[in-house]
Amino acid sequence: MVAITVILAAVIGTFVLGLGDSLGDSQPTAQLNAEIDYTNGNITIEHAGGDSIESEELRVVVELNGTTVESNSTYANRLSVGDSITGSIVTGTTGTAANSEVRVRVIHSSSDSILLDRTFETTSELGSPNTSGFDLVAA
Repeated sequence: MVAITVILAAVIGTFVLGLGDSLGDSQPTAQLNAEIDYTNGNITIEHAGGDSIESEELRVVVELNGTTVESNSTYANRLSVGDSITGSIVTGTTGTAANSEVRVRVIHSSSDSILLDRTFETTSELGSPNTSGFDLVAA
């Protein structure tokens, strides 16, 4: 009888502690889309549906040519349905050959959740990765 009580207490304690951990920062549910503009080397992220997201909670990370480029700033407003943000991920017009892979991730900082993870195969040449990062502005 004592053994059953101890096991039951352990199971309930584990459930309660596990439930407590999940009450922290939760991932927003949002549908985000990404596009690359090959003419000017910009990445555009569009909020297509779901929860609005505080701009200071977003991190945009782009990987190209083995280099990781990250957003330096936050967008001025909440990112809500219909909003788009853009930033220049390259400098110059040469450096990333056509048919290269470009990976774009949008990360919700407080929950450390990936909201968007998309890999593009470039259709034309892009500039070199902007290693100093990029600023996000309204598109």
